[in-house]
Amino acid sequence: MKKSSSHVRLKIVALLAALAALWGFAAYVTVQDGLNVLYVSTVDREVGRPTNILVAALQQERRTSVAALSAGPEVAAQLELVRAGTDEVLTGWHQQVSSTSVDFAASERLQERIAAAAEQLARLDELRAQVDEGSASYLDVQAAYTEMIEACFAIYAAVSSIDDQEIARQSRTLVSLTLARETLSQQDALLAGVLTQGGFSGRDAAEFLRLVGTQRSLYETAASELPPAEAADYAAFAESAPMIELRRIEDQLIDDAVSRPDNPTVTAEQWQQTIEPAMGAIFAMELAAADRTLARANTARTWVIVRLVLAGGLGLIAVITAIIMSITTARALVRQLERLRDAARDLAHTRLPRVVQRLSAGETVDVAAEAPPLRFGDDEIGQVGQAFNAVQETAVRAAVQQAELRHGVRDVFLSLARRTQNLVHRQLSVVDAMERRETDADEMEDLYRIDHLATRMRRNAENLIVLAGSSPGRVWRRPVPMIDVVRGAIAEVEDYQRVNLLPVQSGALEGRVAGDVIHLLAELIENSASFSPPYAKVSVGGQRVAHGFVVEIEDRGLGMTEADLAAVNQKLAEPPDFSLVDTSRLGHYVVAKLAQRHGIRVHLRTSPYGGVTAIVLIPKEIMLEAVDEEPAAGEPVPAVPAPRPPDGGAAAEGSAGSAAPVMLAGRPDPASAPSTGPQTAAGAPPAGMPSAGTPVAGSQPGSPNEHTAEQAQVRTPSGLPWRVRQASLPRQLLQEDDLDDEPIARDPEQVRRAMHSFQVGTQRGRSDAADSES
Repeated sequence: MKKSSSHVRLKIVALLAALAALWGFAAYVTVQDGLNVLYVSTVDREVGRPTNILVAALQQERRTSVAALSAGPEVAAQLELVRAGTDEVLTGWHQQVSSTSVDFAASERLQERIAAAAEQLARLDELRAQVDEGSASYLDVQAAYTEMIEACFAIYAAVSSIDDQEIARQSRTLVSLTLARETLSQQDALLAGVLTQGGFSGRDAAEFLRLVGTQRSLYETAASELPPAEAADYAAFAESAPMIELRRIEDQLIDDAVSRPDNPTVTAEQWQQTIEPAMGAIFAMELAAADRTLARANTARTWVIVRLVLAGGLGLIAVITAIIMSITTARALVRQLERLRDAARDLAHTRLPRVVQRLSAGETVDVAAEAPPLRFGDDEIGQVGQAFNAVQETAVRAAVQQAELRHGVRDVFLSLARRTQNLVHRQLSVVDAMERRETDADEMEDLYRIDHLATRMRRNAENLIVLAGSSPGRVWRRPVPMIDVVRGAIAEVEDYQRVNLLPVQSGALEGRVAGDVIHLLAELIENSASFSPPYAKVSVGGQRVAHGFVVEIEDRGLGMTEADLAAVNQKLAEPPDFSLVDTSRLGHYVVAKLAQRHGIRVHLRTSPYGGVTAIVLIPKEIMLEAVDEEPAAGEPVPAVPAPRPPDGGAAAEGSAGSAAPVMLAGRPDPASAPSTGPQTAAGAPPAGMPSAGTPVAGSQPGSPNEHTAEQAQVRTPSGLPWRVRQASLPRQLLQEDDLDDEPIARDPEQVRRAMHSFQVGTQRGRSDAADSES
């Protein structure tokens, strides 16, 4: 099952389950009410009435046992008869309360009360033995029997706890009447002992007064809560002769207990003749009330059955109907939603990307054909489908408009960049002509500064061309040495004085890609210089590797976090489409596009100095061996190192790996110190070159050209000779101590004038050479 469909079906199933649970709860409550009412008659027949008979038997045995303790052997025969009757009733009670119907109908609470009463009744034989032995007083015996009877009364309370409120209230009233009769029975048992022994003790009098007050209070309370029919029966009972006589004798006994406890005026026979008809009338009145309550329960049972049929049967029919309708509706709904979902997915994952791809390729897209309307019906889902049709048409139209906008912006970028590039080329041509004519050192310095600014402007214009998706037109027909490529990139950086050029191994780059590689390296070098302190150096070096040529650019600047490095490396490896929204780090985007164009891999990592190291791997497919040929006349000249001034000296000496001066497109970069090539930290010549003061084989000692042969053999990748300290001095002027001393500081103005003279001479020589070739 599909995920979206399963979600809808799951919700519908949950709704139906909730509806079924609600019906089940209502049916359970109704059935429970019906079962409670149905069980009333069973519990009353099997538990209530047998318990009532048992209570009456226990009350009779309690009275007889108390009388036997006071009267002696005269009552023994009567006590045996009473006990036999009690045993018969108790046996029947056990059989009825343990029947299967009672187990099924009785509640858990009722079963607990029956078990507690049975436990109390198990003490009956022990209590009878105490009575026979005379080891217990009549008050103790009365209390023991009362505990058994109270356990039976607890069964009454459990029987009367049913869910019908009116029937439950009437049952509680009947229990109150039974409690009142039990109090009267306790009063009868007490008087049986008192009157038999001839008088009240202080304890007997107090207990008698308490019992009389309790039973009268219980009768008054129960009478106030009786239903009208039972209330009328009770009123007739209260006005009957047995009850009137009972109240009169009770009042007389109260007076005797208070005024003459030792010689009561009421005898045991008088009390016995009074209590027996009264107890019979009370028992008859309770049975009549119980019958009426049971009849009302039967009537309520009928209505409960009707309610059960309505709630259970009709409710079940309604639930089944709701389930059928929900299933059919859910299926139709899910089908429509699946169609709508599939259409949305097709638009998002297939059609819209295909439209964007075709637009990117410059194809013409028909909006109506790419966004055909879908039919979903006329219901609410259909209205949603119509809205989706409008959405997909708008999305495709917006994609077309965005593509046209991107093409327009790209054309604007490209047009502005080409115009700017043409102007910069013309500006460089004018500046080149002015440099050739100018001889004043101060003016030349300003022209060099303008030349450098124009070179940077050209790179910015090329950035726009790259952003527009086109290729700059700066190419060479011949291979370009890597040292010149690196120097050309340094020359296009604003803070070129801070760039420390490390040794660059021999190698050459195809002329068609030299311009893009110079641009790429310049962007990385300028980025390193921009995010480094003004006093920090940026180191640039290169060497051959198994897969091509590696250029490392290391700064000691602010550095980047691991997350930023990962994001930038991802962009460099897979350059995204250029977005006008994301204008941060456009240099990285330009580098990524240039690298992707020629298969160059660029990777940034954390430098041990806290900054960032950029590693540029140029593939060997576009690399060549080192070349020494000079470019043909009229061809763009790659970056080449400027030769040393003829006077040599300390002014031309720089620190190890100082920034290299270059001549970009035939023009020297101003203010940059001449390069000494790869050097050691102490300024010594590279390995394999002769030290100062060492004669060269084949030359005469002390001659000015002592090292000429050696200098002719050791050249830079571009063909210029390496400079060797003190190589042009006569032997008589060589001092061994000078080899270990630090270079003598020269006045900057003196260095500038020397450089100017050398550069002017070089320019004139190249100009004359070009004129002679033409």
